[in-house]
Amino acid sequence: QVQLVESGGGLVQAGGSLRLSCAASGSIFSIDAMGWYRQAPGKQRESVAGITSGGSTKYAGSVKGRFTISRDNAKNTVYLQMNSLKPEDTAVYYCNADFPPTVVGGMPLEVWGQGTLVTVSS
Repeated sequence: QVQLVESGGGLVQAGGSLRLSCAASGSIFSIDAMGWYRQAPGKQRESVAGITSGGSTKYAGSVKGRFTISRDNAKNTVYLQMNSLKPEDTAVYYCNADFPPTVVGGMPLEVWGQGTLVTVSS
C-alpha cells in the first residue's frame, strides 16, 4: 500500500509565499512522474506543475514564473514552492504520483494525496 501525504497549506496574504510538501510512504521501489493539481470551489481540478523522475518540469501558464516544483528522490518527496501568491491561487492542492509496476506484466499505479487547502487573501 502506497500513500501520499501533503502538508504546508494555509492562509497567506496576496504576494506571500507558501511551500507545499508531499511525501510518499509504503512499499516504494521507485516513482515515475510526480505532480501538483488544484481544485478551486466550483471549478474542475487542473494541473499546476509536474516533474519527471529525471527532473524535467512543466507548469501551467497561470503559475509559470511564480511556482517551482522540485523533488527529493531519496526522501520520496515532491515540493511546490509558491511565490507571489494571488487570490485566484486559492484552492485545494493535491499531490499525484505515478508508480511503475512492481512485477513483470503488472499495472502501473497512480496515487493521489488527500489535499491541502491554500487560501490567499486580498
